[in-house]
Amino acid sequence: MSRTVHVIGAGLSGLAAAVQLQRRGARVVLHEAAPHAGGRCRSYFDIKLNATIDNGNHLILSGNHAALGFAKAIGAADELIGPTQPDYPFMDLRSGSRWTLKMSPGRFPGWIFDSATRVPGTMPADYFALVRLLFANPGRSIGQTLRANGRLWDAMLDPFLLALLNVDPREGSAVLAGNVLKETVLQGGQACRPITARNGLGHAFIEPALRLLQYGGAEIRLGSRLSAISFAGSDSKTRVATLDFDETRVDIGPNDGVLLAVPAQVARELVPGLTAPTEFRAIINAHFAIDPPLAFESMTGLLNGTADWLFAFDDRLSVTIHDADRFTDTPRETLAHTLWQEVAKAARLPVERMPTWQIITEKRATFAALPSQENLRPATRTRWPNLMLAGDWTATGLPATIEGSIRSGQKAADLLMNPPTEL
Repeated sequence: MSRTVHVIGAGLSGLAAAVQLQRRGARVVLHEAAPHAGGRCRSYFDIKLNATIDNGNHLILSGNHAALGFAKAIGAADELIGPTQPDYPFMDLRSGSRWTLKMSPGRFPGWIFDSATRVPGTMPADYFALVRLLFANPGRSIGQTLRANGRLWDAMLDPFLLALLNVDPREGSAVLAGNVLKETVLQGGQACRPITARNGLGHAFIEPALRLLQYGGAEIRLGSRLSAISFAGSDSKTRVATLDFDETRVDIGPNDGVLLAVPAQVARELVPGLTAPTEFRAIINAHFAIDPPLAFESMTGLLNGTADWLFAFDDRLSVTIHDADRFTDTPRETLAHTLWQEVAKAARLPVERMPTWQIITEKRATFAALPSQENLRPATRTRWPNLMLAGDWTATGLPATIEGSIRSGQKAADLLMNPPTEL
C-alpha cells in the first residue's frame, strides 16, 4: 500500500512538494484553505483591466534550476520565456539617462572591463567589492559587509538587491545576497538572464501542477482549512496523530505523513514552539492597460523614482515597488497617477493620457530578509518525524523567491519519503 501524505497548502511550495511526493509513489491529499490554488503566485482575471494578471510580478533567473526544472516536470517549460542575452536596461527617472547592463555569457566577467557593457561611471575595481558578499559572516548586514554607496551601488547593486531581498539592501542579510550571487553572477551571464511567465504564473506553474496531480490520482481539497494538529505518543516517539479541519477530522496512520506548506504566521499557530520569521514586507504592483511601444524591453530598471522595475507584457505595462510598506496607506488614485508619470516617461508615452489601471498590494509579500529574521527561519524537519515544513520562509538559504519556495517543497517531500528512522 502506498504511503498517504497530507500536504497542507497549495501555494508554490505545497504544489512542488505534492508533485515530488507523487513522483516518488506517495498517495497525495492536497488541502488548501482558499477556494483556489497558487497562494502568492497565482493568476486571475481582472475585470477592470479586462485581462488575466498575476498577483505579483515575480522574476525568475535562468540560473534558478529548481524553478526551471519544476516547470519542465509539469510540462510547462515553454511558458517561461526571456531574452537570449543577460542584458538589463535601466533608466534614471531624475536625469533621463538610459543605459543597458550587458553581462558576458560565459563565467569570465569580461563585461566589467568594458565601459560599454558595465554601469556608466564605474570602474572594474568597483566590482571586486562583491567578493565580500561571497564570504559574508552570518548575522551581518550588507551595509556591514561592503561599502553601500557610490555609483555602482546606486545604479546596480541597490536595485538588484532590493528586488531580491525586498528590504532596504543596506539592512538586508549579506549571507542571503551572497548565496544568490554564487548561483547566478558567479556562474556567468547565462545564469542571469531574466525569465518571466509569458501567459502568467497560473499557466506556468499552478494549473499544470494541478492537472498533473489530478491525472496521478491526487485528491485536491480546496476550501479545506486546517484548524489544529494533534500529536500523540511518548516523548521520544511523538508524532502527528490527527488533523482537524473546519468540519472534519483526519486520522494520520502510522505510515502516513504531513507536509505543512502554509504561511509562517499560520504555521506558528499550528505547530507548538515553532520559531519562524515575524517581520514581513509589502510589495505593490501597478498595471496599466496599454500596449507597450514596439520593441520595448520586457524589463527595465527604474532609478530615482517610486517604482523599481517596469515590465512590458503584450497587453499592459506594469511596475513593481519593493519594500513598499511606506506606500500601503497612500490613496490608490494618488499612487496610480505618480506611477503612471514614471511609466509614461520611461516608455515615451503621453503622460496626460493615463489608461485604465489597477493596483495590487500584497502587505505580507515576503518575510523581511534581515539577519535577525534569517536566524528565525526553521529547518525542514520538525521534532515530529512525520511532519515536515515547506515555504520560502523556511531555511532555504535563499530570500523569499520562487526558486526558494520550490526547493523547500521538494526538499520536504524527499525528507518525508526518506526518514532517518523507521516511522
